[in-house]
Amino acid sequence: MIETIEGWRCIGCGKVDAPRPCIGVCTDKRVELVLAEDYAALALRVEQLEDALALIARTTPKPERLADSWAALQTRAKRLLDEARPLY
Repeated sequence: MIETIEGWRCIGCGKVDAPRPCIGVCTDKRVELVLAEDYAALALRVEQLEDALALIARTTPKPERLADSWAALQTRAKRLLDEARPLY
């Protein structure tokens, strides 16, 4: 499970703020953040690609069906690649 924190993002400049109660030992460090919906989209994409890869790795077609199996795997891979789109 991915930990999330509640924060606020400015719709103008994009500034992100997620204040927490300070106990007096805070040190600010630069971090890189991603939007949750972008992360979720990438996680789904990775899952789809892993499923396709697992199918390739774990499938042993019968010799007489090798061409058909290869064509089906290519079709699935092409569909996944065609579905790829930038997140921005």
